Amino acid sequence: MEQVKPWGRTLILGIAAMGLTVLTACAGPYQYYEGTGLDDATVAEVAGSWKSIEGTRMTLRPDGTALLRRLDGQDFDFDDGWRVSGRGTWEMTDDADGQDVHLTMTTRTGVAMRAAADASAATEPPTTYEWRFSLRRDQRDALELFFFYGDPDIGNTYLMTRAVTLPRRDPSVQ
Repeated sequence: MEQVKPWGRTLILGIAAMGLTVLTACAGPYQYYEGTGLDDATVAEVAGSWKSIEGTRMTLRPDGTALLRRLDGQDFDFDDGWRVSGRGTWEMTDDADGQDVHLTMTTRTGVAMRAAADASAATEPPTTYEWRFSLRRDQRDALELFFFYGDPDIGNTYLMTRAVTLPRRDPSVQ
C-alpha cells in the first residue's frame, strides 16, 4: 500500500472541508428551527390584540376569528414589501416542538407597501394568505408571537407583542 504524501493529506482535508462548507452554506438557523418547546400558553392568553412595527396590529378573537392590519408576509414574501389588512381565522396548535398560532387571512380589505420596499419590483399582494406564528415568553414571562422573514439562512424574526388597550373613557364623566 502506498503512503499518502503530507501535501496530499492536506489536499484531501481541504477538499473535504470545502465540500462540508458547500453542503451547509444554505443551512441557516431557520432551516433547523425546531420550535420553542413552549406548551403552557392557553387560547385565552393568546386571544386579544397584538402589535408590531409601523402600525401592524392583529386581533385574535376568542371565537377563532381574526382582524389584521398592515401585516407583512413571512419568509421570502416579506421581501416583496406588501403589507395586508383583512379578516380571517386563527387556531392554536400544540405538538412536540411547541405551540403555534396558525392565522389565515380569508378576506383582504387593504394593501400598503413598506417604506423601504421597491414598489416597481413588488409582486401583487395575495388576496388570501397563511402565517404560522411560533410562541415564546420574554424575560418577564409575557407571551410573544413571532415568525421568520426574509432569507431563512439569516433567521430574522418578526415579533408581535401584546397591545395595551386602554379603557374607554366614559363621556358622561367630566
